[in-house]
Amino acid sequence: MRCSTLTAFLAIQILAAMLGACGVVASGLIADRMGRRRTLGLFATLIAVFSGFAPTLLDGGTLGQDVFILIGFGLLGLSYGQSAGALNASFEPRYRYTGAALTSDVAWLIGAGFAPLVALGLSAYFGLGYVSLYLLSGAAGTLAALWVNRKLEECD
Repeated sequence: MRCSTLTAFLAIQILAAMLGACGVVASGLIADRMGRRRTLGLFATLIAVFSGFAPTLLDGGTLGQDVFILIGFGLLGLSYGQSAGALNASFEPRYRYTGAALTSDVAWLIGAGFAPLVALGLSAYFGLGYVSLYLLSGAAGTLAALWVNRKLEECD
């Protein structure tokens, strides 16, 4: 990569990170109106829809890749803002901090820590469509966890 290309890519990453941070704040405002679980489910569904466009965007040259990064970080921020609260509510108050911290940290370490390598491997060996399926699997996992969590709370 040339220096100007790296600078432009870094600028997109910075802008995307700012969108993600704004998304965290916005998700709190949205959750105040809709509820935490419903908000998290909505954004997981939007990520699932977004995953269908991943191959087209990633194969769309610099503009497509930039759009993918910006929308992806925005959706990540909107989802991440509510994941901590949803997780905390699953534990009794006396275990809430420890349970949420361990669960969240291990999930980020195992799930998000290897995501770039997994996506790169899927893309290199199988094609961009598999990156889309990988992104979809995360959204489906979130929706399934929300459903199971609701069923468990109904049993209590």
